Amino acid sequence: MAVMARTLRLEADQEDLLREMARIDGIPVSDEIREAIGAHIERRRKDAAFQARLRASLERHRELLDTLADR
Repeated sequence: MAVMARTLRLEADQEDLLREMARIDGIPVSDEIREAIGAHIERRRKDAAFQARLRASLERHRELLDTLADR
């Protein structure tokens, strides 16, 4: 799996809490962030409203791609 670099701006209190959580867990802050993002993605995958918006978006993009494609 490729690893991508990203800049993340946090409120100072969020940064303090995140660092402390990572310290307590004995893991790097970047691992703590990746775990949080992974959990967020899983919640969204199980969210019916998000899935409905995703399907609508897929359909719209499919229509646009069909319009652009050679027929």
